[in-house]
Amino acid sequence: LPLLLEATLLRLASGSHHPFYNGFYYNHVMNDKGKGQEKVVYFNGAKLVVETSKDPIYSSSGANVTLPCHYHYEPNLEAKRKIRIKWSKLRDDYTKEQDVLVAIGKTYMAFGDFQGRTHLRQAGQREASLVISDVRLQDDGKYRCEVIDGLEDESDVVDLRLQGIVFPYQPPRGQYRLNFHEAERVCQEQGAVLATFNQLFQAWSEGLDWCNAGWLADGTVQYPIRLPRKPCGGLHLAPGIRSYGPRHRHLHRFDAFCFSSALRGEVFYLDHPAGMTLEEAKQSCQDAGAEIAQVGQLYSAWKFLGLDRCDAGWLADGSVRYPITKPRVHCGPAEPGVRSFGFPSKGRFGVFCYKER
Repeated sequence: LPLLLEATLLRLASGSHHPFYNGFYYNHVMNDKGKGQEKVVYFNGAKLVVETSKDPIYSSSGANVTLPCHYHYEPNLEAKRKIRIKWSKLRDDYTKEQDVLVAIGKTYMAFGDFQGRTHLRQAGQREASLVISDVRLQDDGKYRCEVIDGLEDESDVVDLRLQGIVFPYQPPRGQYRLNFHEAERVCQEQGAVLATFNQLFQAWSEGLDWCNAGWLADGTVQYPIRLPRKPCGGLHLAPGIRSYGPRHRHLHRFDAFCFSSALRGEVFYLDHPAGMTLEEAKQSCQDAGAEIAQVGQLYSAWKFLGLDRCDAGWLADGSVRYPITKPRVHCGPAEPGVRSFGFPSKGRFGVFCYKER
Protein backbone atom coordinates (compact mmCIF):
# COMPACT_ATOMS: atom_id res chain seq x y z
CA LEU A 1 0.00 0.00 0.00
CA PRO A 2 1.20 3.54 -0.56
CA LEU A 3 2.37 5.01 2.72
CA LEU A 4 -0.35 7.66 2.81
CA LEU A 5 -3.13 5.13 2.22
CA GLU A 6 -1.68 2.69 4.77
CA ALA A 7 -1.42 5.44 7.39
CA THR A 8 -5.04 6.41 6.76
CA LEU A 9 -6.21 2.81 7.11
CA LEU A 10 -4.31 2.35 10.35
CA ARG A 11 -5.70 5.58 11.75
CA LEU A 12 -9.22 4.41 10.95
CA ALA A 13 -8.59 1.05 12.63
CA SER A 14 -7.02 2.39 15.78
CA GLY A 15 -9.46 5.18 16.58
CA SER A 16 -12.41 3.11 17.87
CA HIS A 17 -12.39 4.94 21.23
CA HIS A 18 -13.41 8.19 19.49
CA PRO A 19 -16.97 9.01 18.37
CA PHE A 20 -15.79 9.35 14.78
CA TYR A 21 -12.83 7.81 12.99
CA ASN A 22 -12.04 10.07 10.05
CA GLY A 23 -9.67 12.43 11.86
CA PHE A 24 -12.45 14.91 12.70
CA TYR A 25 -14.51 14.89 15.86
CA TYR A 26 -17.82 16.17 14.53
CA ASN A 27 -20.20 15.57 11.64
CA HIS A 28 -22.76 18.26 12.27
CA VAL A 29 -22.98 21.92 13.30
CA MET A 30 -24.93 23.15 16.31
CA ASN A 31 -26.97 26.26 15.73
CA ASP A 32 -29.79 26.67 18.24
CA LYS A 33 -30.62 30.27 17.22
CA GLY A 34 -31.23 31.05 20.88
CA LYS A 35 -34.16 28.62 21.13
CA GLY A 36 -32.32 25.70 22.71
CA GLN A 37 -32.82 23.51 19.65
CA GLU A 38 -30.09 21.79 17.71
CA LYS A 39 -29.98 22.27 13.98
CA VAL A 40 -28.11 19.67 11.95
CA VAL A 41 -26.39 20.89 8.81
CA TYR A 42 -24.90 18.19 6.57
CA PHE A 43 -21.75 19.30 4.81
CA ASN A 44 -22.61 17.67 1.49
CA GLY A 45 -26.29 18.66 1.64
CA ALA A 46 -27.59 15.12 2.23
CA LYS A 47 -27.97 12.76 5.16
CA LEU A 48 -25.88 9.56 5.09
CA VAL A 49 -27.91 6.51 6.16
CA VAL A 50 -26.38 3.11 7.00
CA GLU A 51 -28.59 0.02 7.31
CA THR A 52 -27.90 -3.56 8.38
CA SER A 53 -30.18 -6.51 9.10
CA LYS A 54 -32.54 -5.95 12.02
CA ASP A 55 -32.80 -9.71 12.51
CA PRO A 56 -29.84 -11.82 13.67
CA ILE A 57 -27.77 -13.58 11.02
CA TYR A 58 -27.35 -17.28 11.84
CA SER A 59 -24.37 -19.44 10.89
CA SER A 60 -22.32 -22.34 12.23
CA SER A 61 -18.68 -23.22 12.81
CA GLY A 62 -16.73 -23.70 9.57
CA ALA A 63 -19.37 -22.10 7.35
CA ASN A 64 -19.22 -18.89 5.29
CA VAL A 65 -21.53 -16.01 6.17
CA THR A 66 -22.34 -12.54 4.86
CA LEU A 67 -23.23 -9.69 7.22
CA PRO A 68 -25.36 -7.30 5.13
CA CYS A 69 -24.71 -3.56 5.17
CA HIS A 70 -25.94 -0.91 2.71
CA TYR A 71 -25.88 2.87 2.71
CA HIS A 72 -27.68 5.67 0.88
CA TYR A 73 -28.28 9.40 1.02
CA GLU A 74 -31.43 11.35 1.82
CA PRO A 75 -32.10 13.04 -0.56
CA ASN A 76 -30.33 10.87 -3.10
CA LEU A 77 -26.82 12.03 -3.90
CA GLU A 78 -23.90 10.72 -5.91
CA ALA A 79 -20.79 10.49 -3.74
CA LYS A 80 -17.86 12.37 -5.24
CA ARG A 81 -15.25 10.86 -2.93
CA LYS A 82 -14.08 7.36 -2.20
CA ILE A 83 -16.19 5.97 0.62
CA ARG A 84 -14.35 4.62 3.65
CA ILE A 85 -15.79 1.55 5.35
CA LYS A 86 -14.89 0.09 8.71
CA TRP A 87 -16.16 -3.12 10.33
CA SER A 88 -15.54 -3.78 14.02
CA LYS A 89 -16.73 -6.39 16.53
CA LEU A 90 -18.29 -5.25 19.78
CA ARG A 91 -16.98 -7.02 22.86
CA ASP A 92 -19.24 -8.70 25.42
CA ASP A 93 -17.55 -6.88 28.30
CA TYR A 94 -17.94 -3.45 26.60
CA THR A 95 -14.22 -2.87 26.34
CA LYS A 96 -12.62 -1.43 23.20
CA GLU A 97 -14.10 -2.74 19.96
CA GLN A 98 -12.12 -5.32 18.00
CA ASP A 99 -11.00 -4.14 14.55
CA VAL A 100 -12.15 -6.45 11.77
CA LEU A 101 -11.61 -4.68 8.44
CA VAL A 102 -11.18 -1.20 6.98
CA ALA A 103 -11.45 -0.30 3.30
CA ILE A 104 -11.05 2.66 0.97
CA GLY A 105 -12.47 1.96 -2.45
CA LYS A 106 -11.37 -1.52 -3.45
CA THR A 107 -8.37 -1.56 -1.14
CA TYR A 108 -8.91 -3.15 2.27
CA MET A 109 -7.02 -4.40 5.29
CA ALA A 110 -8.19 -7.09 7.74
CA PHE A 111 -6.92 -7.45 11.29
CA GLY A 112 -6.12 -10.14 13.88
CA ASP A 113 -7.95 -13.44 13.56
CA PHE A 114 -9.95 -12.02 10.65
CA GLN A 115 -6.92 -11.78 8.35
CA GLY A 116 -7.38 -14.06 5.34
CA ARG A 117 -11.02 -14.75 6.28
CA THR A 118 -12.82 -11.49 5.53
CA HIS A 119 -13.52 -9.24 2.57
CA LEU A 120 -16.19 -6.82 1.43
CA ARG A 121 -19.00 -7.87 -0.88
CA GLN A 122 -19.75 -4.90 -3.08
CA ALA A 123 -21.93 -6.62 -5.66
CA GLY A 124 -24.51 -3.84 -5.63
CA GLN A 125 -24.31 -0.06 -5.57
CA ARG A 126 -23.67 1.34 -2.09
CA GLU A 127 -23.12 -2.06 -0.55
CA ALA A 128 -20.61 -2.59 2.27
CA SER A 129 -21.48 -6.15 3.35
CA LEU A 130 -18.84 -8.17 5.20
CA VAL A 131 -18.07 -11.75 4.12
CA ILE A 132 -16.56 -14.02 6.79
CA SER A 133 -15.27 -17.42 5.68
CA ASP A 134 -14.46 -20.41 7.88
CA VAL A 135 -16.58 -19.05 10.74
CA ARG A 136 -15.11 -19.70 14.18
CA LEU A 137 -16.78 -20.03 17.57
CA GLN A 138 -15.40 -16.70 18.75
CA ASP A 139 -16.93 -14.91 15.73
CA ASP A 140 -20.35 -15.00 17.44
CA GLY A 141 -21.45 -11.50 18.49
CA LYS A 142 -22.39 -8.01 17.34
CA TYR A 143 -20.63 -6.21 14.48
CA ARG A 144 -20.63 -2.51 13.62
CA CYS A 145 -20.69 -1.40 9.98
CA GLU A 146 -19.39 2.16 9.71
CA VAL A 147 -19.46 4.27 6.53
CA ILE A 148 -17.42 7.47 6.28
CA ASP A 149 -17.95 10.01 3.50
CA GLY A 150 -15.71 13.00 4.13
CA LEU A 151 -17.05 14.52 7.33
CA GLU A 152 -20.16 12.36 7.41
CA ASP A 153 -19.86 9.26 9.60
CA GLU A 154 -22.74 6.84 10.25
CA SER A 155 -22.98 3.23 11.42
CA ASP A 156 -25.36 0.41 12.29
CA VAL A 157 -24.98 -2.92 14.12
CA VAL A 158 -25.75 -6.48 13.00
CA ASP A 159 -25.87 -9.57 15.22
CA LEU A 160 -24.10 -12.78 14.12
CA ARG A 161 -25.28 -15.84 16.06
CA LEU A 162 -23.79 -19.29 15.76
CA GLN A 163 -26.07 -22.29 16.02
CA GLY A 164 -24.64 -24.25 18.89
CA ILE A 165 -25.05 -25.74 22.34
CA VAL A 166 -24.10 -24.57 25.83
CA PHE A 167 -22.88 -27.15 28.32
CA PRO A 168 -21.65 -26.79 31.91
CA TYR A 169 -18.15 -27.98 32.61
CA GLN A 170 -16.29 -28.99 35.76
CA PRO A 171 -12.64 -30.08 35.65
CA PRO A 172 -11.45 -33.40 37.10
CA ARG A 173 -10.55 -31.64 40.37
CA GLY A 174 -14.22 -30.99 41.10
CA GLN A 175 -16.66 -28.12 41.58
CA TYR A 176 -15.63 -24.45 41.65
CA ARG A 177 -11.95 -24.88 40.82
CA LEU A 178 -11.59 -22.51 37.84
CA ASN A 179 -10.75 -18.83 37.72
CA PHE A 180 -11.82 -16.95 34.60
CA HIS A 181 -8.66 -17.60 32.60
CA GLU A 182 -8.64 -21.30 33.49
CA ALA A 183 -12.30 -21.49 32.45
CA GLU A 184 -11.39 -20.00 29.07
CA ARG A 185 -8.66 -22.60 28.65
CA VAL A 186 -10.70 -25.66 29.61
CA CYS A 187 -13.49 -24.69 27.22
CA GLN A 188 -10.95 -24.36 24.40
CA GLU A 189 -9.51 -27.76 25.31
CA GLN A 190 -13.00 -29.23 24.84
CA GLY A 191 -13.50 -27.78 21.35
CA ALA A 192 -15.54 -24.87 22.69
CA VAL A 193 -15.35 -21.29 23.99
CA LEU A 194 -16.82 -19.61 27.04
CA ALA A 195 -20.51 -18.97 26.40
CA THR A 196 -21.96 -15.47 26.16
CA PHE A 197 -24.98 -14.38 28.18
CA ASN A 198 -27.16 -14.51 25.04
CA GLN A 199 -26.05 -18.09 24.40
CA LEU A 200 -26.77 -19.09 28.00
CA PHE A 201 -30.17 -17.39 27.86
CA GLN A 202 -31.01 -19.26 24.65
CA ALA A 203 -29.97 -22.53 26.27
CA TRP A 204 -32.12 -21.73 29.31
CA SER A 205 -35.13 -21.01 27.06
CA GLU A 206 -34.56 -24.44 25.47
CA GLY A 207 -34.58 -26.20 28.84
CA LEU A 208 -31.11 -25.94 30.42
CA ASP A 209 -31.37 -26.11 34.23
CA TRP A 210 -28.10 -26.12 36.16
CA CYS A 211 -27.61 -25.18 39.80
CA ASN A 212 -23.83 -24.63 39.74
CA ALA A 213 -22.56 -21.14 38.90
CA GLY A 214 -20.19 -20.77 35.97
CA TRP A 215 -18.09 -18.17 34.17
CA LEU A 216 -19.35 -16.47 31.01
CA ALA A 217 -17.31 -14.70 28.32
CA ASP A 218 -17.93 -11.21 29.78
CA GLY A 219 -16.41 -12.15 33.15
CA THR A 220 -19.72 -12.51 34.96
CA VAL A 221 -20.79 -15.64 36.86
CA GLN A 222 -24.33 -16.92 36.31
CA TYR A 223 -26.44 -20.06 36.19
CA PRO A 224 -29.78 -21.03 34.56
CA ILE A 225 -32.74 -22.28 36.62
CA ARG A 226 -35.94 -23.67 35.13
CA LEU A 227 -37.30 -25.25 38.33
CA PRO A 228 -36.80 -22.98 41.37
CA ARG A 229 -35.60 -24.84 44.48
CA LYS A 230 -34.03 -24.00 47.81
CA PRO A 231 -30.35 -24.69 47.00
CA CYS A 232 -30.58 -22.73 43.72
CA GLY A 233 -31.55 -19.25 44.82
CA GLY A 234 -34.70 -20.12 46.75
CA LEU A 235 -38.13 -21.66 46.29
CA HIS A 236 -39.97 -18.41 45.78
CA LEU A 237 -37.87 -16.91 42.98
CA ALA A 238 -39.11 -17.07 39.41
CA PRO A 239 -37.28 -19.22 36.85
CA GLY A 240 -34.48 -17.40 35.08
CA ILE A 241 -30.76 -16.70 34.92
CA ARG A 242 -29.30 -16.21 38.39
CA SER A 243 -26.34 -13.83 38.42
CA TYR A 244 -23.42 -13.22 40.77
CA GLY A 245 -22.40 -10.31 38.55
CA PRO A 246 -18.78 -9.64 37.55
CA ARG A 247 -16.24 -11.56 39.65
CA HIS A 248 -12.50 -11.16 40.12
CA ARG A 249 -10.97 -12.97 37.14
CA HIS A 250 -7.93 -14.25 39.06
CA LEU A 251 -9.14 -14.78 42.62
CA HIS A 252 -12.68 -16.13 42.34
CA ARG A 253 -13.34 -19.71 41.28
CA PHE A 254 -16.39 -21.30 39.71
CA ASP A 255 -17.31 -23.78 36.99
CA ALA A 256 -17.62 -22.81 33.31
CA PHE A 257 -20.38 -22.62 30.73
CA CYS A 258 -18.90 -23.60 27.38
CA PHE A 259 -20.34 -23.12 23.90
CA SER A 260 -19.77 -25.44 20.93
CA SER A 261 -21.22 -25.27 17.43
CA ALA A 262 -22.03 -27.74 14.67
CA LEU A 263 -19.32 -30.19 13.61
CA ARG A 264 -17.40 -30.51 10.37
CA GLY A 265 -16.84 -34.20 11.03
CA GLU A 266 -18.44 -37.14 12.80
CA VAL A 267 -18.34 -38.68 16.26
CA PHE A 268 -18.47 -42.48 16.43
CA TYR A 269 -18.18 -45.14 19.12
CA LEU A 270 -15.58 -47.91 19.38
CA ASP A 271 -15.72 -50.77 21.82
CA HIS A 272 -13.69 -53.79 22.90
CA PRO A 273 -15.08 -56.95 24.54
CA ALA A 274 -12.98 -56.30 27.64
CA GLY A 275 -13.28 -52.52 27.50
CA MET A 276 -10.31 -50.15 27.31
CA THR A 277 -8.23 -47.94 29.54
CA LEU A 278 -7.99 -44.28 28.61
CA GLU A 279 -4.63 -44.77 26.87
CA GLU A 280 -5.91 -47.82 25.00
CA ALA A 281 -8.96 -45.81 23.97
CA LYS A 282 -6.81 -43.01 22.53
CA GLN A 283 -4.78 -45.55 20.55
CA SER A 284 -7.95 -47.21 19.19
CA CYS A 285 -9.15 -43.88 17.80
CA GLN A 286 -5.74 -43.26 16.19
CA ASP A 287 -5.82 -46.74 14.65
CA ALA A 288 -9.20 -45.81 13.13
CA GLY A 289 -7.74 -42.66 11.54
CA ALA A 290 -9.40 -40.42 14.12
CA GLU A 291 -8.75 -38.86 17.53
CA ILE A 292 -10.48 -39.25 20.85
CA ALA A 293 -13.47 -36.88 20.97
CA GLN A 294 -13.63 -33.74 23.08
CA VAL A 295 -16.58 -33.02 25.34
CA GLY A 296 -17.82 -30.22 23.09
CA GLN A 297 -17.73 -32.52 20.07
CA LEU A 298 -19.87 -35.11 21.87
CA TYR A 299 -22.43 -32.47 22.87
CA SER A 300 -22.54 -31.14 19.29
CA ALA A 301 -22.97 -34.63 17.84
CA TRP A 302 -25.80 -35.26 20.31
CA LYS A 303 -27.60 -31.98 19.51
CA PHE A 304 -27.02 -31.61 15.77
CA LEU A 305 -26.47 -35.16 14.52
CA GLY A 306 -28.80 -37.00 16.88
CA LEU A 307 -26.06 -39.23 18.30
CA ASP A 308 -27.71 -41.76 20.63
CA ARG A 309 -25.59 -44.38 22.39
CA CYS A 310 -26.37 -46.10 25.67
CA ASP A 311 -22.76 -47.22 26.10
CA ALA A 312 -20.33 -45.20 28.19
CA GLY A 313 -17.14 -44.06 26.48
CA TRP A 314 -13.93 -42.21 27.23
CA LEU A 315 -13.42 -38.61 26.10
CA ALA A 316 -10.24 -36.57 25.70
CA ASP A 317 -10.43 -34.94 29.14
CA GLY A 318 -10.51 -38.33 30.91
CA SER A 319 -14.25 -38.22 31.56
CA VAL A 320 -16.68 -41.01 30.68
CA ARG A 321 -20.01 -40.00 29.12
CA TYR A 322 -22.72 -41.13 26.74
CA PRO A 323 -25.36 -39.25 24.67
CA ILE A 324 -29.08 -40.10 24.76
CA THR A 325 -31.61 -38.56 22.38
CA LYS A 326 -34.33 -41.18 22.98
CA PRO A 327 -34.57 -41.90 26.73
CA ARG A 328 -35.26 -45.53 27.63
CA VAL A 329 -34.94 -48.01 30.46
CA HIS A 330 -31.38 -48.51 31.78
CA CYS A 331 -30.11 -45.39 29.97
CA GLY A 332 -30.49 -42.82 32.72
CA PRO A 333 -33.14 -40.15 33.40
CA ALA A 334 -36.32 -39.66 31.40
CA GLU A 335 -34.97 -36.57 29.61
CA PRO A 336 -32.57 -36.47 26.64
CA GLY A 337 -29.04 -35.41 27.48
CA VAL A 338 -25.39 -36.27 27.75
CA ARG A 339 -24.90 -38.51 30.81
CA SER A 340 -21.67 -38.40 32.79
CA PHE A 341 -19.81 -40.97 34.90
CA GLY A 342 -17.33 -38.30 36.00
CA PHE A 343 -13.56 -38.90 35.80
CA PRO A 344 -12.95 -42.52 36.85
CA SER A 345 -9.37 -43.29 37.84
CA LYS A 346 -9.96 -46.96 37.06
CA GLY A 347 -12.28 -48.92 34.82
CA ARG A 348 -12.52 -50.07 31.24
CA PHE A 349 -14.97 -48.52 28.79
CA GLY A 350 -15.53 -47.90 25.11
CA VAL A 351 -14.46 -44.64 23.48
CA PHE A 352 -16.00 -41.84 21.41
CA CYS A 353 -13.79 -40.83 18.49
CA TYR A 354 -13.93 -37.78 16.21
CA LYS A 355 -12.95 -37.72 12.54
CA GLU A 356 -12.93 -34.72 10.20
CA ARG A 357 -14.87 -35.11 6.99
